[in-house]
Amino acid sequence: MKNKYLYISDLDGTLLNGHKQISEFTKQTLNSLIDKGIDFSVATARSAASAVKILSDLQLKIPIILLNGVGIYDVLDHRYLKIEKIETNTAYGILDVLEKYNSTGFMYNIVNGKLNTYYECLATPYLQEYHDERVIKYGKKFKHVSSLTDVIMAGEVIYFTLMGEQQYLEMLIDDLKKLPAIDVMLSSDVYRENLWYLEIHSTNASKYNAVKYLRDHYGYDKIIGFGDNFNDIPLYKACDEFFAVQNAIGELKDIATGVIGDNHSDGVAKFIAARESLTRLY
Repeated sequence: MKNKYLYISDLDGTLLNGHKQISEFTKQTLNSLIDKGIDFSVATARSAASAVKILSDLQLKIPIILLNGVGIYDVLDHRYLKIEKIETNTAYGILDVLEKYNSTGFMYNIVNGKLNTYYECLATPYLQEYHDERVIKYGKKFKHVSSLTDVIMAGEVIYFTLMGEQQYLEMLIDDLKKLPAIDVMLSSDVYRENLWYLEIHSTNASKYNAVKYLRDHYGYDKIIGFGDNFNDIPLYKACDEFFAVQNAIGELKDIATGVIGDNHSDGVAKFIAARESLTRLY
């Protein structure tokens, strides 16, 4: 009996090119392979608002992993299959830490199956650009509120994201790690030098756990992953084989099964196509 396996790729810096797009070559190649029966999905830090639009030209059938594993989303039925929430008291604690350091960012919650993104103010150029790009390019809707504290009880809080210079964000980490049942992840932006993201979510939320969910629910014998950044290390740990793109950070290339072509050269699509061609030969 033929083994059942899944290819799963990160988006930014891995499947997407430098214009934050899926190239025509990658689109045609993956759609052809999906038509022939391969299973393909993505695991990204993006939310559904931008990820679904970016992926709209791919004929995906397998649920995708969003917000670094916070959510698993069915692209065919347009609904979340699984969400990992942050406990209410911990969410209040996160806001206390942000206030202590005079910091702010975006808070995400789920209300009646719908994702909402809130902010108090766009206090830095990084926050403003993040907001504007997603509104203009992807039609994402943000909700401006006077206080994030006021909307914690409005739904299930699932995610916080902050952005800025590495040194600035690192100051918050020790206090955040004192809070129960959350993980804190710091990673660099793949498009802009000196821009870093600090992401906060439940300890149950990770690309590792989300990939395990897909493995268990779809009965995969083997999972082959692709990535480029620190937040792909949990993806690496969940996969039977993992390949870093040439432009990946050194730490990921050091532990990967192998290194493939970069994201500007359709490395992921070319690798899968070549592997599937060899598989058919044997």
